[in-house]
Amino acid sequence: MRTRERSGGWWLVDIAGAGLFAWGLAAAIGGLVDGTGLASHAVVTMLAGGAVRGGSVWAAQARAAAGAQRKVAPLRVALHRRLLAGALPRAVPIGESAAIAIDHADRIEAHAARFLPVRLAATAGPLLVAILVAFASPVAAAILVATLVPFVLGMILAGTMARRAADAQLRALEQLSELFVERLRALAIIRHFGAGDRITRQVGAATAATAQRTLSVLRVAFLSSAILEFFAALSVALVAVYCGFALLGILPFPVPETLTFREALFALAMAPEFYLPMRRLAAAYHEKQLGEAAHAVIDPLLADPPPAVAPPPYAGLTAEALEIAWPGARIGPVSFALGRTGMVALTGPTGSGKTSLLAACAGQVATAGGSVVAIDPADIAWAAQRPLILPGSLRDNLTLARPDAGDAEVVEVCHRVGLDRLLVTRAEGLDLALDHHGSGLSGGERRRLALARALLSSRPLLLCDEPTADLDAASAAHITALLRDIARTHAVLVATHDQALAAVADRVVAL
Repeated sequence: MRTRERSGGWWLVDIAGAGLFAWGLAAAIGGLVDGTGLASHAVVTMLAGGAVRGGSVWAAQARAAAGAQRKVAPLRVALHRRLLAGALPRAVPIGESAAIAIDHADRIEAHAARFLPVRLAATAGPLLVAILVAFASPVAAAILVATLVPFVLGMILAGTMARRAADAQLRALEQLSELFVERLRALAIIRHFGAGDRITRQVGAATAATAQRTLSVLRVAFLSSAILEFFAALSVALVAVYCGFALLGILPFPVPETLTFREALFALAMAPEFYLPMRRLAAAYHEKQLGEAAHAVIDPLLADPPPAVAPPPYAGLTAEALEIAWPGARIGPVSFALGRTGMVALTGPTGSGKTSLLAACAGQVATAGGSVVAIDPADIAWAAQRPLILPGSLRDNLTLARPDAGDAEVVEVCHRVGLDRLLVTRAEGLDLALDHHGSGLSGGERRRLALARALLSSRPLLLCDEPTADLDAASAAHITALLRDIARTHAVLVATHDQALAAVADRVVAL
């Protein structure tokens, strides 16, 4: 039996404990009313019922939380790996990635911990209560069941509205997260151009829109609670009226039972328990909607890609009618061939898809059409436009792909890409401490670091994204000559705006 089903079973034990307590209460008060006195077994029954309820609630919550954590832990690992290094069916911006990896995973865990366990109790719990009440008063049990039908119809309507509201709220949170991250990355430019007020208004408008979406979700939640409380109060009131009139003998119609005070009190005490499982379900219904909406976002990202054929040893890169599709945009078709050696340059205006094509060739972006000859990722070295820099020393960042590289080899590669001046001007040399922003390095030095790291990996295919950007003319000419020299022994695919670099390529692919 799965964990959520076992924890749901504990909620049913809670109802059994409620029945023990209600029967003990009815027996105790009934004894006082009929003059037989307070029976000790009634007190013991009440205490036992309270102990059963307390223990079952604790067990249900503890097992549900532990089960949810075990369920979501592998999902988090798979999601992080896919977002960081896997092929995705669509472009996922950084801010949205953070929202998916953190917020969406948390919502799925809350859905598993709070909603799934009480769902079983909400289905079987009212039936169990009705059966217990039927032993004392079949008519009271029928009254409880009769109020359930219109309640279910009302909750279906509220649930449909809640789903739409939850989907809209998640989309708004993703957009707000992405907007915040992008504006934070461009903070220096925003301050330089004095656009702070405009950006503040933009973020404020996005925040207000998210707040409105959240209020919509809360309105639906309050509507669901109102429906539940109305029918819960109605069922208790009808049972109370019936039991009172039956005991007084003034019912305006005949009934197939004769109630005693003890039976009537038991039925009345159990009446609130009829809707208690659904109260718990309603309290967790918000987690259900958000959890299902999060699954709708995450599941396509984790979908298994087509079975991959083990790539042969690197013999060249071939793209045939390659296409990439983003929402509202399509890149390609693009065809080119790059052998074991040589250089191909991808050129085009900003936003034309050069970086996306590099990512597709590296297997990091799912293609919408065409094909790329399967390449082992271990054969690819990537010199990114915005290279990854980890907190640590310059040596640590240069040797990410070759931790066993010696200092002499690292210094030689630094000399080839023009980083030796940094080693000379900074007393720390290879021990220069870097943070994750690469503070203290210029844009050109970051690009040289990425190129040095790629060269140090000694992989046969080198992907370079704007390697000469942020460089002065002499430095750009040096990198251009270096790439041309590397292309004699390696395959180089470069995305560039630099016409001088494109001019030395064996082939230029214009986008």
